[in-house]
Amino acid sequence: MINTVPFVIGIFDHPLQNLFIPVFLNCWLAKRALESMVNDFHRAIHRTQSAMFNQLLILISTIICLIFTFICGVEHLQRAGKKLSVFDSFYFCIVTFSTVGFGDVLPDIWPSKLLVVIMICVALIVLPIQFEELAYLWMERQKSGGDYSKQRTETERHVVLCVSSVKIDLLMDFLNEFYAHPRLQEYYVIILCPAEQDAAVRRVLRIPMWSHRVIYLQGSALKDQDLVRAKLDNAEACFILTCRCEEDRNAADYQTILRAWAVKDFAPSCTLFVQILKAENKFHVKFADHIVCEEEFKYAMLALNCICPATSTFITLLVHTSQGLEGQHSPEDWHRIYGKCSGNEVYSIVLKESIFFSEYEGNSFTYASFNAYNKYGICLIGVCPDDTKKNILLNPGPEHIMKPLDVCFYISLTKEENSCFKRGCKNSPKTQPPTSSAITSMGTVAIDLQELSIPSSLGPSLSAETNISETRKPNMVPVLELPDSPSFQTADMFSDQSKNPYQPYTGDEGSNDYVKGYPPDLPYIGSSPILCHLRKKKTPKCCMQLEKFLSKTCNHKDEEDVKAYSLKNKLIIVSAETTRNGLYNFILPLRASYRSENELCPIVLLLEHEPEAEFLETVCWFPMIYYLHGSIDSLDDLLRCGVSFAASMVVVDKESTMSAEEDYMADAKTIINVQTLFRLLSGLNIITELTHPANMRFMQFSAKDCHSLAFSKLEKKEREKGSNLSFIFRLPFAAGRVFSIGMLDTLLYQCFVKDYMITITRLLLGLESTPKSGFLCSMSITEEELCIETYGRLYEMLSSTVGDIPIGIYRTESQMLEPPETPLSQMSDKVSVFEEGKDPEEQDEAIPCELPDIQTHSLRRRSMQWASNLLGPWHAERDADRLSQQRGVLLSCSERLELTELVKKRMKNLGLSTHGFDRMNNNQSSHSYALINPSPDTKLELNDIVYIIRKDPLIKDERY
Repeated sequence: MINTVPFVIGIFDHPLQNLFIPVFLNCWLAKRALESMVNDFHRAIHRTQSAMFNQLLILISTIICLIFTFICGVEHLQRAGKKLSVFDSFYFCIVTFSTVGFGDVLPDIWPSKLLVVIMICVALIVLPIQFEELAYLWMERQKSGGDYSKQRTETERHVVLCVSSVKIDLLMDFLNEFYAHPRLQEYYVIILCPAEQDAAVRRVLRIPMWSHRVIYLQGSALKDQDLVRAKLDNAEACFILTCRCEEDRNAADYQTILRAWAVKDFAPSCTLFVQILKAENKFHVKFADHIVCEEEFKYAMLALNCICPATSTFITLLVHTSQGLEGQHSPEDWHRIYGKCSGNEVYSIVLKESIFFSEYEGNSFTYASFNAYNKYGICLIGVCPDDTKKNILLNPGPEHIMKPLDVCFYISLTKEENSCFKRGCKNSPKTQPPTSSAITSMGTVAIDLQELSIPSSLGPSLSAETNISETRKPNMVPVLELPDSPSFQTADMFSDQSKNPYQPYTGDEGSNDYVKGYPPDLPYIGSSPILCHLRKKKTPKCCMQLEKFLSKTCNHKDEEDVKAYSLKNKLIIVSAETTRNGLYNFILPLRASYRSENELCPIVLLLEHEPEAEFLETVCWFPMIYYLHGSIDSLDDLLRCGVSFAASMVVVDKESTMSAEEDYMADAKTIINVQTLFRLLSGLNIITELTHPANMRFMQFSAKDCHSLAFSKLEKKEREKGSNLSFIFRLPFAAGRVFSIGMLDTLLYQCFVKDYMITITRLLLGLESTPKSGFLCSMSITEEELCIETYGRLYEMLSSTVGDIPIGIYRTESQMLEPPETPLSQMSDKVSVFEEGKDPEEQDEAIPCELPDIQTHSLRRRSMQWASNLLGPWHAERDADRLSQQRGVLLSCSERLELTELVKKRMKNLGLSTHGFDRMNNNQSSHSYALINPSPDTKLELNDIVYIIRKDPLIKDERY
């Protein structure tokens, strides 16, 4: 109006043609036109994410228009006074708006001064509003994380992590495991989460190690625009994790299922990794490339802990990436060997491309496994035959002949590609023994000497550089050189191998009641069929209720059956909240057909709620399955279900307590209940599941135990070094008595590099079976087997005779006091305070409840020295502390006796026998740990338990 009207009037009125018209004000019209053009352009290209660009454009155009109007207005008005050039006006504008005001250029008439005041007021009103809107949009953009640009996907690789909420523990586990692999260092991780990142996550993502390669995007996987922001269609993989802290685990699974469907619909070619909680929900995401079902793995692992001790520890260490450097600076021998063996992982390689295995082409699997272990210290555990391509076989036995295209799976400290081997000279042709075969001293196993040519070299472990021309170690001798002695009873150790697998089982509940077959009722869709020990007739539901069974109120049982319940094998008790379908996976490995018939232990389910009829209908076909309605909180319920004479007690984490207002408090009730049970029955093998791995330090807690304090300091040191496995030295974890399913999250992450890990883990846990594939079991080293001497010779004997492949050792070492006969002069000043200042006779009298084993005192002395060194120097009040700890031991013994009498009185009140209870409650101080693939020179010790992958008993050995 200001510019147009005077211009039109000037056309008709000649004198008005000389009137000055402020045409420069048209810049505001140009600004509005530019904004309209940009909006129309965005509508034409259907661009919806342009708010930040529009606001920035408005701000810049507003500033330009203000400056342009100021310059032109001052220059024009100063024509009536001291004239200013355009440059002087521009200089005055910049100096004025920047509040500097040098004073060398000034307006000298009142209209110019008035214009300056007006422009300053307009700028103070308009610009803050524009900046505020821009700042608001910028803050919102920062919260949502912005976009991952299309240009970056052309030169960079990234993966997407979809979660409902980001916990700091989950995030660190993912980042540590994902970036533990060297070839993934240049990958970017895009976190897509609907929740705003909290302060802890924000601090982690600002660490330089993660800040440049981890991007947090706030958004939902169910919105295509958020998936576009994450450039999911260009991602290498997508990980979808489920929040396990939800009270309603089905609801959490439903969210995961929808996310998986959305991702598969948006990017069908993207590799999908899905974590699911409930077993019955797994079939909804069967299209995913890799699936980890928490319930299946958890219950199977807890079940195997009952028959193969510390299976959970063994598997956890196997699926974690580690350099094996944990505990290497500890003075304790078992810390160093345990820490080093924890670095073993599973790797794969094609036979013809391998230096380790290519020379065994055409030989049997067991021959290749032992000789590879003999030379390189690696353990060949399975193959994927070239004719199947998909089916992985664990220990297919000597019947399998190695072929060039077979994929070999082996346990080692490092994969073959990262090791450097020198070939000194080509291997000479294999020398053949003059005899074609021989028979062992038992006369039951034939050994083909054509396949037992002695390798030319042996290395105890896989090192960075090894010369293949090394000479063989003298302690590794051929099988034929094993002593021909009756103390070596092959038939006794593997007596079940000679039994007919189809022969009906004659058990406690009647002759010919058991058969081998597939369970007729599966609890959920997608459950893998496993050949199991089953009853010919299903157990009546009344017979499964333990109280009715033992009180003989059930008409289906007689007195002999009741006696058989408690006299055959010890119980396995499971304390759970409800009868979830996952409990089926607990029973499955314990009733698998390849288990020896004598190994079948009664299973008692201690349930807080009455079991569902559908669940009882499923498990009633399995032998010796009982349930009792009760709680772990009640001592009477525990005693009624037979806990005082049980072999193992499994405490399953409760779904109702998995969420708490304060983090890590979800395990409070479980920890206290288990601690009470441990105090009452110290000899009971209690296996506990926790929600948070960090709470393992509270299991079997003792505030005055110097060993626990020392292990705590060792854990802190390992954590400061950046170790992902700082918790492994906690005694409950090392012994396999505590487990958290969160430790298995790394299994899903490892599958990005090792796509075979889930299948191998399922085969080891017995969750699925493949024809000709072996299974995990264990054997105990007794005095008769000590003649084998070393683990390497045991490996040789097992692989060449019965075709078994050992993969590790579970070892228990005592922590007893120094023997009374040991002179005090031979002790260090930092030996246990219990041994100083007392006569040997007084020690015997003061501590009657712990009788030391003479052969283990040196271990105890070294352990106490290490604990003393780690805890620091003794103070001046050392004598007072010693007397205080002595008094504590006496009080502990008195308390133990008091608790024992309390339990025995309660058992008598309930009408239960107390026979044998004292022997079970006599707990001696010891520690246990699992060694994965130890070196061949490792000495076998009494009561060692060796983990074995035994070949499928249904395979007939054609050599024999």
